[in-house]
Amino acid sequence: MPRGSLIFGFGVATALAAGWFAFPQALYFRSEQPVEFRHKTHAEKSGTAQCGDCHSFREDGAFGGIPRMEACAACHAERVGTSQAEASLVDGFIKKGQETPWHELYRQPPNVWFSHTIHTRLARLTCKECHGAYGDANDLPPYERNRISGYSRKVMDMNGCEDCHRKRGVEVSCLGCHE
Repeated sequence: MPRGSLIFGFGVATALAAGWFAFPQALYFRSEQPVEFRHKTHAEKSGTAQCGDCHSFREDGAFGGIPRMEACAACHAERVGTSQAEASLVDGFIKKGQETPWHELYRQPPNVWFSHTIHTRLARLTCKECHGAYGDANDLPPYERNRISGYSRKVMDMNGCEDCHRKRGVEVSCLGCHE
């Protein structure tokens, strides 16, 4: 094998390895949530088994987002346990009247309109069907933000939405979701 072909092959292999392994590591900024949160513990101890017990919808049917501090303060105005995470939440945010700066794992791009109400009430989808079993998880996944787009790695994928619609025989035009 000529030396030039060997060098070229090595260069191609190096570029592929960098693109496959190094680029995704460099593309995403990883950050832990500000407070350790366990959905499973809350579901078991407080009986909040439904996502809607803490996560609400706005009047327009859009997701209201991460629960406001008042929702947490209803049970955690004072510490009810002994964990460091609860102490951080109560002392660092609730007693100071500050919102916890949670990282939103599933924030959609501004050109996407999505109604949770249509999907959960009309189509009767469960939260798990799109978001997975976070309610059964001990830990929140780390937040991974794309350094270029600014979006979370967990943005709902259009292909997944289209596949779900196809399975259920639901047709939606581009303007049904994109503004």
